[in-house]
Amino acid sequence: MINNLHIPPVVKNLLIINVIFFAAKYVLTIVDLDYLFGAFYFDSQFFRVWQLITYMFMHGSIMHIFFNMFALFTFGGVIESRWGAKRFINFYLITGLGAVALQMGVQAYEVYQITGSVAGHAVTGIINDNGYINGNINVQGITTEQAQTLLGIYGAPMVGASGAIFGLLVAFGMLYPNAELFIMFIPVPVKAKYIIPVYIFFELSLGVARVPGDSVAHYAHLGGALLGFILVKLWKDKDNNRFYRYYE
Repeated sequence: MINNLHIPPVVKNLLIINVIFFAAKYVLTIVDLDYLFGAFYFDSQFFRVWQLITYMFMHGSIMHIFFNMFALFTFGGVIESRWGAKRFINFYLITGLGAVALQMGVQAYEVYQITGSVAGHAVTGIINDNGYINGNINVQGITTEQAQTLLGIYGAPMVGASGAIFGLLVAFGMLYPNAELFIMFIPVPVKAKYIIPVYIFFELSLGVARVPGDSVAHYAHLGGALLGFILVKLWKDKDNNRFYRYYE
């Protein structure tokens, strides 16, 4: 395992910003920051352009932010030290955008399957701390399950840095394939080139399975992972032989 005691500047600032946003949720109680800064489906009446960036700094629970920030510290510090601040922040933000793009793409497909269109304000209504109340479903002849799907898509914001974190995991696995990682419940270290692909496949399986009650945005994780893979490959080609030694 690669030890990283020094926190480079971008990772340090990302950690601080995420903690500030998380703390603000519980201090600024007059406004629901998850609904202001979380990413809504683009056809939702609550969607705002800035949410495409700000959703990365919001988290749903203490465990959510803890694991994401732990991964950012562990893997992000190593990668920023390798790439430098500019390339690292570009990578982080692009993979975060890729995450929300894929998640919205999947949502658009689900909306199209139910309504025949990806837009048209299929759901309107008002929200409280628990989500939609008195939501108006502007589609006729759909099942209760389909109605609940629409309510979830239009009324629940996506929050969390997990998409960008998955991008970092993929980059780490490509740059340091033989690094040994300790995983919970596995008593021996496992090389990154083995455990990270398994983790990605696990996320894909959960996304396809659509387990009832599962509120995790698995396709956002996959979107971040996919953009991370593409960026590392593109930058490898651009940098010619200098990048090849990262795979050794």
